Amino acid sequence: MPPVSDQVDRYPTRLSEPAPHIERTDSAVWGKVTSPELAGFDANGFATIPDLLTPDEVAAFGAEIGHLAADPVLYGDERVIVEPVAGQVRSVFGVHQLSKPIAELITESRIVGLAEQILGSPVYLHQTRVNYMPGFGGSGFAWHSDFETWHAEDGMRAPRAVSLSIALTDNYPFNGSLMMMPGSHRTFVPCLGETPTEHYRESLREQRIGIPTPDDITFLAARYGITQFIGQAGSALLFDSNLMHGSSNNITPFPRSNIFVVFNSVDNALVEPFAAPKRRPQHIAGRDFTPVRAATPETVGVLAEQTP
Repeated sequence: MPPVSDQVDRYPTRLSEPAPHIERTDSAVWGKVTSPELAGFDANGFATIPDLLTPDEVAAFGAEIGHLAADPVLYGDERVIVEPVAGQVRSVFGVHQLSKPIAELITESRIVGLAEQILGSPVYLHQTRVNYMPGFGGSGFAWHSDFETWHAEDGMRAPRAVSLSIALTDNYPFNGSLMMMPGSHRTFVPCLGETPTEHYRESLREQRIGIPTPDDITFLAARYGITQFIGQAGSALLFDSNLMHGSSNNITPFPRSNIFVVFNSVDNALVEPFAAPKRRPQHIAGRDFTPVRAATPETVGVLAEQTP
């Protein structure tokens, strides 16, 4: 892979002055889609998968993440992020290294196979975590594109990555469920502001740099509209790295938790950050580019000229 100095930055961001939105030229679907649930991914930038986990699995993984949140050994570990106001656990990163059952789940064909179909190549783990949104205190996430952060702070060259959110609790319209703009994965929004050193220490609790302006969000909402991921425990959401999304605070008694896995194509391995002073830690941006498993011929259908 050529050094970053030889890479063209096609998605400049963290700028000092406002810049026009960039219409995406990269594909959204690189492979051969065989799962019916993924049929609308190209147009919408996301797909829902009902009943990805069985009720028994939901119960087992719910207990597993409960143990992680309550583990006193993990308190003070930098992989554990707490709520800025309530002080409860917000996220646990690098969860596949902390939980054998979750690590085994990620490698299953029904999980990694979804990413391989969309990305059209073997994939590796860019990031894993558990998100907890407790009742009466779970804080939301500002509107953002994950790819903007992963490009600026991790050196991800192109939006050839997908996130899989597996619900371990019911997602209602009122308990902070994820809001998305269908089709917004086609538009990259350059953001303002220089990236501070070790920005991740604040952004994982409350992000202020790397988010679009209110005018950007107003424009995108008028163009694409807004929908929500609503579903029962065990359902899942697969979405494009550049999809604009966010969530509101959870002021209800109903918690919302999920296993969150980011798969990146091995052909899109990270280089140096494009707009940050140094790399983020391994538990946030993995640089072990070993494939989760070798993709089968049925899931790989990539045109050579598409490679970023």
